[in-house]
Amino acid sequence: MEITYTQKGDLFYPDLTLPPQPSGDIGRFGRMRKKFLKEHQKDTFALLLMENRLTEHLMEIDRQALEMIDLITEQTAKATGVTEELKASDQLEWIRRMNELRAAAEQQVIREIVLS
Repeated sequence: MEITYTQKGDLFYPDLTLPPQPSGDIGRFGRMRKKFLKEHQKDTFALLLMENRLTEHLMEIDRQALEMIDLITEQTAKATGVTEELKASDQLEWIRRMNELRAAAEQQVIREIVLS
Protein backbone atom coordinates (compact mmCIF):
# COMPACT_ATOMS: atom_id res chain seq x y z
CA MET A 1 0.00 0.00 0.00
CA GLU A 2 1.42 3.31 -1.07
CA ILE A 3 0.68 6.41 0.99
CA THR A 4 0.61 9.82 -0.63
CA TYR A 5 1.30 13.06 1.19
CA THR A 6 0.12 16.64 0.89
CA GLN A 7 2.42 19.49 1.81
CA LYS A 8 1.03 22.32 3.91
CA GLY A 9 3.70 24.84 4.70
CA ASP A 10 6.82 22.98 5.81
CA LEU A 11 4.91 19.84 6.88
CA PHE A 12 3.76 16.79 4.94
CA TYR A 13 0.43 15.21 5.95
CA PRO A 14 -0.60 11.72 4.85
CA ASP A 15 -3.66 11.54 2.59
CA LEU A 16 -5.79 9.15 4.64
CA THR A 17 -9.46 8.40 4.05
CA LEU A 18 -11.90 6.06 5.73
CA PRO A 19 -13.83 3.52 3.69
CA PRO A 20 -17.49 4.43 3.23
CA GLN A 21 -19.84 3.63 6.11
CA PRO A 22 -22.94 1.53 5.48
CA SER A 23 -26.01 3.70 5.37
CA GLY A 24 -29.15 2.96 7.29
CA ASP A 25 -30.64 3.09 10.73
CA ILE A 26 -29.00 1.10 13.52
CA GLY A 27 -32.41 0.75 15.17
CA ARG A 28 -33.51 0.38 18.76
CA PHE A 29 -31.58 -2.81 19.50
CA GLY A 30 -28.48 -1.48 17.75
CA ARG A 31 -28.55 1.59 20.00
CA MET A 32 -28.95 -0.65 23.05
CA ARG A 33 -25.98 -2.74 21.90
CA LYS A 34 -23.86 0.37 21.34
CA LYS A 35 -24.60 1.60 24.87
CA PHE A 36 -23.78 -1.83 26.31
CA LEU A 37 -20.48 -2.03 24.42
CA LYS A 38 -19.49 1.50 25.48
CA GLU A 39 -20.21 0.84 29.14
CA HIS A 40 -19.26 -2.82 29.63
CA GLN A 41 -17.06 -3.99 26.75
CA LYS A 42 -14.89 -0.98 26.00
CA ASP A 43 -12.21 -3.03 24.22
CA THR A 44 -14.72 -4.55 21.79
CA PHE A 45 -16.27 -1.14 21.20
CA ALA A 46 -12.87 0.44 20.49
CA LEU A 47 -11.86 -2.42 18.18
CA LEU A 48 -15.06 -2.21 16.13
CA LEU A 49 -14.69 1.55 15.95
CA MET A 50 -11.03 1.40 14.86
CA GLU A 51 -11.75 -1.27 12.25
CA ASN A 52 -14.64 0.88 10.95
CA ARG A 53 -17.11 -1.98 11.54
CA LEU A 54 -19.22 -0.53 14.37
CA THR A 55 -22.16 0.69 12.27
CA GLU A 56 -22.29 -2.57 10.32
CA HIS A 57 -22.21 -4.57 13.58
CA LEU A 58 -25.01 -2.51 15.14
CA MET A 59 -27.22 -2.82 12.07
CA GLU A 60 -26.69 -6.60 12.05
CA ILE A 61 -27.55 -6.89 15.77
CA ASP A 62 -30.77 -4.92 15.17
CA ARG A 63 -31.71 -7.12 12.20
CA GLN A 64 -31.05 -10.33 14.13
CA ALA A 65 -32.98 -9.10 17.16
CA LEU A 66 -36.06 -8.16 15.13
CA GLU A 67 -36.06 -11.49 13.27
CA MET A 68 -35.68 -13.44 16.49
CA ILE A 69 -38.50 -11.51 18.21
CA ASP A 70 -40.86 -12.24 15.32
CA LEU A 71 -39.91 -15.93 15.32
CA ILE A 72 -40.23 -16.39 19.09
CA THR A 73 -43.54 -14.51 19.18
CA GLU A 74 -44.97 -16.60 16.34
CA GLN A 75 -43.83 -19.91 17.84
CA THR A 76 -45.03 -19.03 21.35
CA ALA A 77 -48.40 -17.83 20.05
CA LYS A 78 -48.90 -21.11 18.23
CA ALA A 79 -47.87 -23.14 21.29
CA THR A 80 -50.13 -21.23 23.70
CA GLY A 81 -53.22 -21.16 21.52
CA VAL A 82 -53.18 -17.53 20.45
CA THR A 83 -54.70 -18.16 17.04
CA GLU A 84 -56.68 -16.42 14.35
CA GLU A 85 -59.82 -17.97 15.84
CA LEU A 86 -59.14 -16.13 19.11
CA LYS A 87 -58.52 -12.96 17.13
CA ALA A 88 -61.88 -13.33 15.41
CA SER A 89 -63.81 -14.13 18.58
CA ASP A 90 -62.13 -11.82 21.15
CA GLN A 91 -59.91 -9.22 19.55
CA LEU A 92 -58.95 -7.40 22.75
CA GLU A 93 -57.86 -10.64 24.43
CA TRP A 94 -55.83 -11.56 21.35
CA ILE A 95 -54.10 -8.14 21.40
CA ARG A 96 -53.38 -8.40 25.14
CA ARG A 97 -51.86 -11.86 24.81
CA MET A 98 -49.83 -10.99 21.70
CA ASN A 99 -48.42 -7.92 23.49
CA GLU A 100 -47.42 -10.09 26.44
CA LEU A 101 -45.76 -12.62 24.14
CA ARG A 102 -43.90 -9.92 22.22
CA ALA A 103 -42.68 -8.25 25.43
CA ALA A 104 -41.38 -11.59 26.73
CA ALA A 105 -39.66 -12.26 23.39
CA GLU A 106 -38.02 -8.81 23.46
CA GLN A 107 -36.66 -9.42 26.96
CA GLN A 108 -35.25 -12.77 25.89
CA VAL A 109 -33.62 -11.25 22.79
CA ILE A 110 -32.13 -8.40 24.80
CA ARG A 111 -30.52 -10.91 27.18
CA GLU A 112 -29.29 -13.27 24.46
CA ILE A 113 -28.23 -10.95 21.65
CA VAL A 114 -27.89 -7.36 22.80
CA LEU A 115 -26.26 -7.90 26.20
CA SER A 116 -23.90 -10.72 25.31
